[in-house]
This record gives sequence, C-alpha cells and structure tokens, in this order.
Amino acid sequence: MQSRLRGIDWVMVLAILPIMVAGLVSMRSLTTTTNFFSHQLIWISISFAVFFLASQADFRFLKRSDILVRIFLVLASLLLLLFLVSKSVNGATSWFQLGGVAFQPVDMMKLAVIIILAKYFSRRHVEIAQWKHLFISGLYAFIPFMLVFLQPDFGSAMIIGVIWFGMLLVSGLGRKQLLIVLSIAAVLFAFLWVGVFKPYQKARILNFINPSADVRKTGYNALQSTIAVGSGQFVGKGVGYGTQSRLQFLPEHETDFIFAAFAEEWGFVGAVLLLLLYGIIFWRIYDTATKGETNFEVLFGVGVAIYLLTHIIINIGMNIGIMPVTGIPLPLMSYGGSHLVTEMLALGLLSSTRRYARATHRSSMTTMLVGGV
Repeated sequence: MQSRLRGIDWVMVLAILPIMVAGLVSMRSLTTTTNFFSHQLIWISISFAVFFLASQADFRFLKRSDILVRIFLVLASLLLLLFLVSKSVNGATSWFQLGGVAFQPVDMMKLAVIIILAKYFSRRHVEIAQWKHLFISGLYAFIPFMLVFLQPDFGSAMIIGVIWFGMLLVSGLGRKQLLIVLSIAAVLFAFLWVGVFKPYQKARILNFINPSADVRKTGYNALQSTIAVGSGQFVGKGVGYGTQSRLQFLPEHETDFIFAAFAEEWGFVGAVLLLLLYGIIFWRIYDTATKGETNFEVLFGVGVAIYLLTHIIINIGMNIGIMPVTGIPLPLMSYGGSHLVTEMLALGLLSSTRRYARATHRSSMTTMLVGGV
C-alpha cells in the first residue's frame, strides 16, 4: 500500500486542493438558496477517488490501438446520440440527463483525443511533415470537432482543435506545413462565419471586439464580469461580500464566471495566488512528462497541459474581457462534475506514468520539448 502511495504526485495534489477549496468557498459565500456547494463537494470526492484509482492503474493499456478505437467510437456515438435524446440547455444539446445528474460527454472526448494523438504522434513524429499524417491526425480531431460544433458548442470544439494543433507543433511540424494549416484554419473560420455561425455566436465575437456595443444584451455578461474583477482591487472585498455576485448582477457566477466572483472577494492577491497554484500543477505535469518512459508519455503530458491551459486562458480571458464569452469552465474550480472528473482522471493517468518513469530520459521528443519547438 505504501509503495503505491509513493507513486502519487503529492505536490500536485497539494496544489489542486486549494483551488477546489477556493471554488467551494466562492459558491458557499454567493449562494444561499441553492445546492451548488453540497453538490460540488460530492463531485470533488468522486473526482479524487477517480484520481487515486487512475494513478494506480497501469496506463500502458492505453497504448493498445483496439482499446483506443473502442473508446473513440463509444464517445463519438454518445455525441451523436445527444442530437436524438438530449434536451437543449442554454441553446445547446450538450448534456445527458440521468435523473438529477447531468453528463457532458465532450469532456471525456477531449481526453480521448489527447490519448489517440499521443499514440499516433509517438510513432510518427519523425515523419510528421508528411501530408498523410497531417490528414489522419486531423481526422481524429475533426470528427469530434464537428459533432461538438453542431450542438452547438463552439468553445469546446475550439479546444479540441487547439489540442490537435498544439500536439502537432510539439511533434515536429515544419514551417511550410504550419503556414498551410493556419491558412486552412483561416478559410474554415471564414466559412463558418458566413454560413454556419448562429447570430448569438457572431454577437459574442463582435462584442469581444467592441465590448461597449451592446452592454444591455450580448455584452452584459462580459461587462459585469470585468466590473466584478476590477472592484476586487488589491485584497478583495472579503468572503461573502462580493456585491456583483451576491446581488445577481454577475450571471453564472458558479461556473463560467467563477474567476470574476473569486477575484471580487479575494482581489489581485487572491488571483495571483490562484495562478501560482495552476503554475505548480503545470510544473508537475512538465516534470512527469519529460521523465516519461516513451514518447507516448511525453505527448500525453503535453496534451493534458494544452487541455488545461486552454481552458484557463479562455475562461480567465472572458472574465477579464480579453476573450469572447463561451461556456468554458475554469479547471478544478468551476461548478460541475463532468469536467472535474475528466480533469482528475487525466491528472491521475499522468501520475500513474511516474511509476515507470526513467530517471534520465533523452529521446528526441523530450529533447524537442525541453529545447522548444
């Protein structure tokens, strides 16, 4: 038992706990008539159980192609099933309702895409510049991208695209291929803007460019969020005294805008401490990934880091008015079970690789990661 516990990254655990507690404290101080606090406490307990179980698993079974294909097909089928049985919530069919519990399969699909791309690129990173590998790897990301985009959930679809692009860069993408991929992305965005984006999605992007254009409607959330963050000033208003959230000016303060609610009560000092805790987590991910037994572990760690970092940048960015508003939660802090369990599962699987880590790992992939792309 003790030998198993020694394989767990306790430094990471000690960084995760205060972030979760900060989310709980914010929910407790801002919600007197809801069950967010008690429900989130249950999800935190479940997510830690998942983390410890995953950290004890032999992650090497994920290298089997037949298992990865089955996982991918099951999750893709669930995303398709959403269009048939799911009810629309806030304009998107993204959730399965199982009694009083809601489940969002896109979170698990993000993790599945990371694992599949880690497996694919780990064997082909030397020849990744070949167009067939760009196409095949892109197909693994494009299928879930479109299934999620059509829900519509542009935020999560964008994260799947960023995961593919980030892992592609680390795998050794050449400059010529990079320029072509970026050009294709620009053309795709133009096509989506003209023929696919719904009016409210366009409004969010336009409001990002000009936040004061419609502060009563499409710009309301972003405006109230920036007011909340700014009113926290240096040390915050104190726990339970965040007026923007307590008086219901700030919508979705337990999920999309929990950073704004937290910053209002804890101020600049609290926000910096929160970012430092996230920094410790990324340091532990980096340390574990670079000591991986094979390139698969390195790429898996890179994918998990991209996954978490993208969520953090988008969520905090929209809270402070420098990113369009999307329904992207803040990792380990926002209310909800699907994203929390997935995040802890990813970190648990990464922690399990430590039991097979090499003290010194000098593969070409690690050298590329350490030296930069």
